[in-house]
Order: sequence, then structure tokens, then C-alpha cells
Amino acid sequence: MTNSDQPRQPSRTRDAVVAASCGAFVAMMVGMSYAAVPLYDWFCRATGFNGTTQVSKAGPDTVLDRKVTVRFDANVGAGLPWKFVPERNQIEARLGDVITVDYIVTNQAARETHGLAAYNVAPLNLGAYFQKINCFCFTEQTMKPGETRAMSVVFYIDPAIDKDPDGQGDLTMTLSYTFYPQRDQQRPQAAIGTTGTAGRIE
Repeated sequence: MTNSDQPRQPSRTRDAVVAASCGAFVAMMVGMSYAAVPLYDWFCRATGFNGTTQVSKAGPDTVLDRKVTVRFDANVGAGLPWKFVPERNQIEARLGDVITVDYIVTNQAARETHGLAAYNVAPLNLGAYFQKINCFCFTEQTMKPGETRAMSVVFYIDPAIDKDPDGQGDLTMTLSYTFYPQRDQQRPQAAIGTTGTAGRIE
């Protein structure tokens, strides 16, 4: 019997296992692609990864004498005719102190415009210690022609940063916001030309 006549069962079994493994991997990757965005958002909020700040309902029980420098940055995306600046460029904040800072927004257009703000904190690995109590981010803002408005952010720096090796020394953190343009809001068709309650969309 020649080599070509030998049984090829082990080779076929190995090929089947490889094919099945590849198919399972592809299926897993497709499933993960659908879950990637919510999982990434949850991961960032839970860990502070990529400079994502945390959300708190109240200030901490402890306030330390140690201070960190907090800088404020403001940016506007292309196509949004807004002037957007922080009330103060930077402050010295004690760890645990609840602080309110305003950003001033002016719509420089002669029409109503809409914007949505995103944010991050640098250094990125310390974003988990930047605790926001109230903020204008991720809520669509509508500005009338020429309107100027103060938008507040209420926050504190978690005293736990004092125990983090990365949070030692003279520390400076930067809170950065960017407003992006949103499309003009359209009135629902059912409400156009309707004077009574019939057809009204609440």
C-alpha cells in the first residue's frame, strides 16, 4: 500500500475542527459588534477609561486639604455658530469640595440652532475620580438667535485619588467640552395646522 492509499481520517477531522472553530469565532465577533457600543459606554463609565467622568448624586463625606488644579476647556464643532467659553480658565479645588463652574454659550447666528456637548477629562487614567453631580452634557441645547446662556457643571474630585499612585504630586486635571451641531427640530406633521386637541402629539 502506498502513502497515497493511507486513510486520511485524522486530517479530515482536524479540518472539520478548524472550520467549526472559525465559524464560532465569526459568529461571536458578529454578536460582539452589536453589543460593542453599549458595553464600551458601560465600561468607560464604570472605570473612567478614556477620560470618562463618573456621575454622583451628592458630595462625599470627606474633604481633604490637598488641592488639585482643574482647568476648563471649551470647543465648538464645525458648522455650529456658537461662542463657547468657560467662566474661569482654571481653579484650585480641594479634594471632596463640591464646586459649580459655568460655561457661557452665545448663539451667534440669526436663527435658532441646536447643539449637544460631549466631554472628557485628562489625564485619561484619572477620569474615574472626576465626579459630576450635574452637567449640561448629552442633553440637546436649543439656542435662540443671539441668545447667551450660562450652563453649569457641578462636580468634585474624589478624595480617593489621594491614594492612587498616579494621583500624587502637583496634579492638574482638565475638563474639556465640545459642542456638536444638531439638526433643526421639525414639528410633528400631526400638529401642523391643528388648533384643537385632536391630533396633538404630547
